Amino acid sequence: MATQEATVDSSLSELFASLVDSYRRLPMPLGVYLTRYLVPAGVFFVVTLIAPFVLPLPLGIALPIPLLGLLIFGSVVFYPKILISQRRRALNNRFHLMVTHMTVLSTTNIDRMEVFRALSKEEEYGALAEELRRIVELVDTWNLSLDDACRRRAKEVPSDHLSDFFDRLSYTLGAGQSLEDYLVSEQDMMIENYKTVYRGTLGNLNVMQDLYLSMILSMTFALVFAIVLPILTGTNPTMTVAAVILMFILVQSGFYLAVRSIAPYDPVWFHPTSVEGPIQQRLDRAFKIGVGLSALLVLIAFGGTLGVTPGFEALLPWVDELPLPLYVAIPMTPMLYPGIVARQAEQKIKGRDDEFPSFIRALGATEGAKQSTTGAVLASLRNKDFGPLTENVDNLYRRLNMRLEPAKAWHHFAAGTGSYLIQKFSEMYLVGRKMGGSPKMLGELISANMNEILQLRQERTQETTTLIGMLYGITAASVFAFFIGLEIVTILSGMSLDLASSAEFDVNSLINASVYNIPLIEALLIVVIVFNAILSALMIRTLDGGHKMNTYMHIVALTWIGAITGVFTRWMVGQFLAI
Repeated sequence: MATQEATVDSSLSELFASLVDSYRRLPMPLGVYLTRYLVPAGVFFVVTLIAPFVLPLPLGIALPIPLLGLLIFGSVVFYPKILISQRRRALNNRFHLMVTHMTVLSTTNIDRMEVFRALSKEEEYGALAEELRRIVELVDTWNLSLDDACRRRAKEVPSDHLSDFFDRLSYTLGAGQSLEDYLVSEQDMMIENYKTVYRGTLGNLNVMQDLYLSMILSMTFALVFAIVLPILTGTNPTMTVAAVILMFILVQSGFYLAVRSIAPYDPVWFHPTSVEGPIQQRLDRAFKIGVGLSALLVLIAFGGTLGVTPGFEALLPWVDELPLPLYVAIPMTPMLYPGIVARQAEQKIKGRDDEFPSFIRALGATEGAKQSTTGAVLASLRNKDFGPLTENVDNLYRRLNMRLEPAKAWHHFAAGTGSYLIQKFSEMYLVGRKMGGSPKMLGELISANMNEILQLRQERTQETTTLIGMLYGITAASVFAFFIGLEIVTILSGMSLDLASSAEFDVNSLINASVYNIPLIEALLIVVIVFNAILSALMIRTLDGGHKMNTYMHIVALTWIGAITGVFTRWMVGQFLAI
């Protein structure tokens, strides 16, 4: 018991110390934050505590008021810590790319300060570029040495890995070691630090999956009770079901935001700039086709319900009465097409990523051995088999052979592959060669770093597969429970009407069937199915780092699973319980 109390006290003291440190790191003066935000939030919280005793409000409305005040006050208190956590995540996400880029530049013939200046202008690195700009400002404006500037920023950055990097860099630079020797010798340890952070986030996501599963099961039971209990209590089921559905959606939205904040930043797709690759053009065309067909089916569905157009019944004459869930699932089906197109393109991109390390290593080694230009070396490499990357290598050779500017030729090469990693690492290789770096060292360095990232992506794919299986399974189970409750209520309502005319006692005193609006409750359950599909698809896309159009495929699949499960459940329960 004493050990547990000591552990709790230690955790609380660490939380308080980290909270105080986050206030110290705020981007605004502490006094301004206290007077503008914290004190007003505290006053509002006190007012919400007093309001239920002063205002003549019903108990159901008065009780949540203090909770609202507590939520706002707690958000303001912990906002600095959340802000620092977001900044720490932004620094860690791109740390490996920044270090690799810095190592590539350090092997060239430029001054070490020019390395920092060049990286500080890379907007892609976000918070890391900002930290490097601060180091450059300390050197240029305040005349500090580079090692002193790194030592000073090491004490201010919220990321432990970046702080350790700056601290060791300042020590080695102060001792007289060159930037190149330090970065090349430290590559393995830096990659290991990045792998530790990456795997740590995947472990946190695994914990989040277990928590999500338990919360969704709890919300499922709550929604089933909200459907069934009013038939005994006589309360308004529409209001209770709508309230639980709102809570259900809020819980799912919260978990989506949590997954988004935890998932490592590792995009698969090329970031469009001035060049739009052929892959993006195909996706845009598929998206327009999917939206057009979906809009047409929506018009048919709504027109059929209003009697303006024939509707699905006329188009599907073998269906006597189309179930309501299918009126939502069918119009969404054409969006499966852009999702499948994006999925197929993404698989090809991953195949090109797997081949790029061997290509860039062979290019660097051959270019270094022959002491020739990239175009001349590609004349022989284009005949080798690099799998899905072969066509892109051949196109790169043709552009360089046409005397196209190398930067544009490589940019078109990256856009043609559609890969974010190829985009970044090919830019590094191009800059390194342009500034006089050794092609053999550049090829080996980039190849080794990219191989490590690809291994981590395999682990991320496994976690994504687990998440997909869990989300699809919990969707089917939840919808099964929802529609069991709905069909039981529907059958009991029918039984109460039949018995009321012949029984000697008043059945309506036991079964309150008149309070139910079955079609409205079914429509609310369909809203849950659609929102569950959307938020689940967004969670999958966030974790796997794929294209946003991948969500359409999962949205359609999850909607159809929910619709078919709901229709089948009502039919099955009706067969077993109908009298």
